[in-house]
Amino acid sequence: VDGHRAGVSAVRETIETAARLELEILTLYAFSVENWKRPRYEIWTLMNLLKEYLRREREGLVANNIPLRILGRVEELESTVQREIARSLEATSGCTGLTLNVALNYSGRQEIVDACRHIMTKWARAEQVEINEETIGEHLYTARQPGPDLVIRTSGEERLSNFLLWQIAYAELWFSDVYWPDFSHEHLEQAFRDFGERTRRFGQVA
Repeated sequence: VDGHRAGVSAVRETIETAARLELEILTLYAFSVENWKRPRYEIWTLMNLLKEYLRREREGLVANNIPLRILGRVEELESTVQREIARSLEATSGCTGLTLNVALNYSGRQEIVDACRHIMTKWARAEQVEINEETIGEHLYTARQPGPDLVIRTSGEERLSNFLLWQIAYAELWFSDVYWPDFSHEHLEQAFRDFGERTRRFGQVA
């Protein structure tokens, strides 16, 4: 529980740093579909921390012109969590600065399945739908957003853990041994410096 509470401070520092560096989009992986397998008390704590964070930071997001978006199956969350999310989405709907995506009850594979289901629903209504990358992209949780340039993985893990599997096809990966609660603006800035030194070819010859 203490680790999760410390992680909230890391969230705030990361958002502030991203806004200061004028990033367009920041996506944080808050809770995966697989996380439901964790002990019930830990899940309860995480959801209460989420509600507490949304209530406490709502005015700050608005003041800093940061729109909030939620990626995942929000409808499967507890009603009290859904209410706090809805209030924050409404409050920040007019903001135009750094977009803050929070992946919540999220699964990269599930996102692709949901996109396919939405497309099939259009088919069922006899709408004209062509299956291609653009069509699938338009039905993802991140519709109308560009793919990430950089994915940062903390805690010494070197796996993607079902995160934005479609979107990160050409993203650069950066791994850190630092655990999330200890992740600071210095680590984020180092990740950006390292990213700036890489050559991105997108399949082209050097």
